[in-house]
Amino acid sequence: MKNTLKTFLALITIVTLSSFAYLGGGHGYHVGDVATDFELENIDGKTVSLSDFESAKGFIVVFTCNTCPYAVAYEDRVEALNKKYAEKGYPVVAIMPNNTEVKPGDSMEAMKARAKAKGFTFPYLMDQGQKIYPQYGATKTPHIYILQKTKKGNVVKYIGAIDDNYQDASAVTKKYVEDAVDALLSGKEIEEKQTRAIGCSIKV
Repeated sequence: MKNTLKTFLALITIVTLSSFAYLGGGHGYHVGDVATDFELENIDGKTVSLSDFESAKGFIVVFTCNTCPYAVAYEDRVEALNKKYAEKGYPVVAIMPNNTEVKPGDSMEAMKARAKAKGFTFPYLMDQGQKIYPQYGATKTPHIYILQKTKKGNVVKYIGAIDDNYQDASAVTKKYVEDAVDALLSGKEIEEKQTRAIGCSIKV
């Protein structure tokens, strides 16, 4: 009887741990959660919050950086997302989450230089003290969170990758972010609400 009980408890433990592993350790937001607002410094020296965007219908929040090859490969596509959707109510808000002591190439000065060189039209914010990305549960650069404004707050509607081919934009077959935002704009259900983010680990 004791052995049976031990086996049962062991199985329960394994199932519980597996569930938490699938959910990203139980940390951060899941689809359907309400995301809290933040106040982060932009490359222009001003503080930016989601509440500043009064006419927005939602947001494409992108955790990204200067130094990750995956993030760099997606820069033009992130800019294209902002140009396509900002005027439709879903602007890009980019956040740099890395520890700049570990990655000096992600300093505020480097962020300013990169934004100027690439002509970014979206806010590029620094997660000073690395307080925001853990709230979201972001683990990669890039890592995307699409939020929709509702009466109860900014609801997470999609988490994951931008598309299915970081190496070659012309070879993309699934545009996850575009499909999700298009669905929200047309009042339809998002078909793929979560995908696996592909990128570099966030440096702590």
